[in-house]
Amino acid sequence: MATSKHFSDNQFTLKQVVKNLQEWLAYFIGQWKILVAAGVIGLGFGALYSIFTKPVFHAETSFVLEEGDSAGRGQMAGLASLVGVNLGSLGGTSGLFQGDNIMELYKSDRMLSETLLSPFEGGELLIDRFVSFEEIDEKWSNKVDIPSMDFSVPRDQFTVDQDSVVKQVSKLIREKQLGVTKPDRKLTILQVSISSKDEKFAKVFNETLVEKVNSFYFDTKTKKTGENLRILQTQADSVRKILDESIGAYATASDRVPNANPLLSRATVESKKRQIDVQATGAVYGEIVKNLEIAKVNHRNNSPLIQVIDSPILPLPRSETRLVKGMVLGSILTGLTVLVFLYFRRLFRKHVEES
Repeated sequence: MATSKHFSDNQFTLKQVVKNLQEWLAYFIGQWKILVAAGVIGLGFGALYSIFTKPVFHAETSFVLEEGDSAGRGQMAGLASLVGVNLGSLGGTSGLFQGDNIMELYKSDRMLSETLLSPFEGGELLIDRFVSFEEIDEKWSNKVDIPSMDFSVPRDQFTVDQDSVVKQVSKLIREKQLGVTKPDRKLTILQVSISSKDEKFAKVFNETLVEKVNSFYFDTKTKKTGENLRILQTQADSVRKILDESIGAYATASDRVPNANPLLSRATVESKKRQIDVQATGAVYGEIVKNLEIAKVNHRNNSPLIQVIDSPILPLPRSETRLVKGMVLGSILTGLTVLVFLYFRRLFRKHVEES
């Protein structure tokens, strides 16, 4: 009867594991000169990195997004229905910019390009400043001639190359420098941040972007209610003018027969017609004024959009790699890289020797 084995031939015992660890430790200790040299080289690279790497400045604006007083509009709609007015027909917003939609608006090419083409200082545009400190003109010199481009001309006069440059710069900012976050999904607070190597650019770009989106947001969200308000106001003015003319015509007709004979109805026909016109026009005017007042309230409820809480103030917060930190990180990264190299080199040699 064959004897049973608790361990197969290809399994390791604790003694073998300890022995292997000792061998590896002895091997790495034997390579101490290489490891020390790698650490010294890493110190040098880390020091150079911290010296030549420019700090990054962070400009951040936080604001409260006004979603609109839906409860107030619901109460107002209930009151309006009692007098036969459909408040929904007067124009409301469907939540076009509620939630995450406005966050995507900040990342859109239109908003970013309009911001880049905004003035910076000394007759310079923001895109000119970005191209200067990021050295885009040198990096893209083999593709386009940026120094010969004038971005101050109207946008409809841009060449294909100019449009391409603006689009690519917008893409760089959106992917590497722009951050639009919502700290808490339950709150309506949004944060817009710009990280840049140029402190003034970060501040001005952040402020201009928020202003551009704010204006676009206001114009778009109040566009429908504003148009309805203008239409109702025009109708009210027109009907009021007709009502005034009807009142004048009724007075003139009444003056023509000041003491009408009650036995002769023919003489009062004209004045009665004018009286009916005044009553009908007055009723129409009253309904229009009622709708107009409700539309004004609805328009006011949609007007508050963004309330800024914090805006960027110089000096901006900065992030940079300090000299000591850079040297330590450089030494650690270089040392780990050399350790991995020595590990695989020994495995390779061992495998070659066994084969």
